[in-house]
Amino acid sequence: MSDEKKKKLRGFAGIVSKLVEPLNDNEKFKERFKDTELKVLLNAKDGKYAALLAIDKGTIYVEGIKNKPKKNLKKKIVGWDGLLQTKTSTFLEILESDDISLGKVVGKILTFRIKIRGIKHILILLQLFSL
Repeated sequence: MSDEKKKKLRGFAGIVSKLVEPLNDNEKFKERFKDTELKVLLNAKDGKYAALLAIDKGTIYVEGIKNKPKKNLKKKIVGWDGLLQTKTSTFLEILESDDISLGKVVGKILTFRIKIRGIKHILILLQLFSL
């Protein structure tokens, strides 16, 4: 991706990019995820763009995807392994928290504030934000 001309990420994808792309300089991250290939779609339902978070053998990058029409986010089209969907405010509440815990996320799932598909892939996000 560094060889390609990077498009400026817009909206929610830009926020996620600023949070996770510094992990590319983190040696712990590179070591822990050196054999991992994974795509997780983070969709802020009330925004215009979703963020496709891709981990590819120790590097992480974010792509912005328009979330309207809804078919743009289908698994067959985007090729995601996991989906996390909620409102922007809930995402920011989770991401800004110093201690992201499974209990907080499960609480939001049970109250239908978060929609998750492919939970074993989503749990990798907890590992990411603990670095």
